[in-house]
Amino acid sequence: MNFQRTNTKISLLEDYYSHFDEDQRLKRRHGQVEFITSLKYIHEVLNNDKSKTILDIGAGTGAYSVYLDNEGYKVTAVELVSHNIEIFKKKNSNVEIHQGNALDLKMFSDQSFDVTLLFGPMYHLLKKEEKIKALQEAKRVTKKGGVILVSYYMNDYAIITYGFIKKHILDAKKNHQIDEDYHMLNLDDDLYSMVRSEDIDEFNKIVNLERIKIVASDGPSDYIRTTLNSLSNEEFEEFISYHLKTCERKDLLGASAHLVDIVRVKEDE
Repeated sequence: MNFQRTNTKISLLEDYYSHFDEDQRLKRRHGQVEFITSLKYIHEVLNNDKSKTILDIGAGTGAYSVYLDNEGYKVTAVELVSHNIEIFKKKNSNVEIHQGNALDLKMFSDQSFDVTLLFGPMYHLLKKEEKIKALQEAKRVTKKGGVILVSYYMNDYAIITYGFIKKHILDAKKNHQIDEDYHMLNLDDDLYSMVRSEDIDEFNKIVNLERIKIVASDGPSDYIRTTLNSLSNEEFEEFISYHLKTCERKDLLGASAHLVDIVRVKEDE
């Protein structure tokens, strides 16, 4: 990776996250849907086995790490952005925090962790090669037979919301941010990178990871923020129930804002 480009990207991320409250986002109802869903599947993988070790790559301000630490799991976290690490450390958890990059986890030996979370980095790594490298590093530090949960930001959600609802579609086409098939293209100064389901399938094939399942972590919730906020607590609980019953349905995956791909490191490699 170009060193100058890397430093520029870090500066952009530092500036962005110094003004963006990720903890607060996850407390809002559309964020709660994502958090509750992701935790459901993390817990499914952990199966209440407190001996399992967890690595949280791109841990942000520690929402998942601290929650799992409070449940008694041994959690190690890696985060790139200094601002996020400062907030993370103020939570006074037992999580071991490292400043580092998802593309180079040299501080960890091969096969160090039972479960690896790769939730933030895939949103910000622009190039296909970078995403593959992050997956390879996550795979390297995860034990044979271990599980990696990977979160992706989805292409068609961005087309619908940024393109049509916010009315940027014509400018985006003019600026070559979208190809003729409405696949988002990344510019060098973009902060976010979107993918389609077929892209995720290709990454897994290249890295040789075995899918357990793939889940719409927030489903339609980001499109209907206003509606979710207007629901009573009982109605919102019913929405969560509906979402958890439908979030694995293939016909509902692609339009979700985020997907969580749950993959296994093969035993026979």
